[in-house]
Amino acid sequence: MTHKIAVWLGSIILIALVTDVILFGDVHLIFLGKKIFELTDWMAFWR
Repeated sequence: MTHKIAVWLGSIILIALVTDVILFGDVHLIFLGKKIFELTDWMAFWR
């Protein structure tokens, strides 16, 4: 992945997160953070 693609992808993700917080509040981010933590914990177990 080139730096240019990484910057664009990061920008798109950041814009999506900011839009989600503005429209719906931070409840979704807390839920998503918990699920991502559970996923990484599960993946580390199977490593």
